[in-house]
Amino acid sequence: MQKRILITGGAGFIGSHLCETLLSRGHHVICLDNFFTGHRQNVAHLLSNDRFEIIRHDITSPLSIEADMIYNMACPASPVHYQFDPIKTMKTSVLGAMHLLEEARRTKARILQASTSEVYGDPEIHPQTESYRGNVNPIGIRACYDEGKRAAETLFFDYERQYGTEIRVVRIFNTYGPRMDPNDGRVVSNFIVQALKGEELTIYGDGSQTRSFCYVDDLVRGIIGLMEVDGFTGPMNLGNDGEFTVKELAEMVLELTGSKSKITYLPLPQDDPIKRRPDLGLAREKIGYAPTVPLREGLVRTIEYFRKII
Repeated sequence: MQKRILITGGAGFIGSHLCETLLSRGHHVICLDNFFTGHRQNVAHLLSNDRFEIIRHDITSPLSIEADMIYNMACPASPVHYQFDPIKTMKTSVLGAMHLLEEARRTKARILQASTSEVYGDPEIHPQTESYRGNVNPIGIRACYDEGKRAAETLFFDYERQYGTEIRVVRIFNTYGPRMDPNDGRVVSNFIVQALKGEELTIYGDGSQTRSFCYVDDLVRGIIGLMEVDGFTGPMNLGNDGEFTVKELAEMVLELTGSKSKITYLPLPQDDPIKRRPDLGLAREKIGYAPTVPLREGLVRTIEYFRKII
């Protein structure tokens, strides 16, 4: 059954893939973005589809759009971008959530919040389960994003309890793939761009810190799965539970690009997590989720994309 679906942050990295997938399933998609970190070229190939429309708007201001479902993907998601204007980042998470929740309440739409593994902070348990309440520095340089997303989750569950709003909350772990911004400062895009340009690969810390990397197609499939399942709100971890050190990632990128770049080490930024890996047990149980794209295969696809744009 065709639905009218609003995707905020729809011209961003993950949002654009979500737009593309939902259009391919026959839905009418409204892509809303303020283009701070999103790019029109990410969705340019969709403009000829008569079931796709694009609106320039900032969700820190109220809006009025009729939709059956709302995916809130809007917020800068890399430290370079969310620390550029931390107050704006907090407003996007909090005011944006409130404005979209009011729309969902008015139209009786089902609404999904794209939360983040950053709500766990620098975790003291490993891997991270949804019941873990986190270890977040509320006054650190990452707090505008970490605490903004935690506050958004609070608002979502308060709207469900107080107004019966039909919510979904997904906690997204490290994701990569085509349409990543080459200047977003994330570790995968950083390494690939540096390797392709013949520059030194920059590792912050000694490279022993771990991350779990999810290819964007796997993530999008999981997000839609959570949105469409009945009777479960989340929060739900989504990502890939394979775990790699940052140094292992750098060495794999060098191998796959054929680059002769060297690795250099710089101090670890404040509050940067040492370990990060999702427990995906709940996702497997509720929506049958399992990532299918191995890191090496996903990196090959991502490197091919970056070769074309840099």
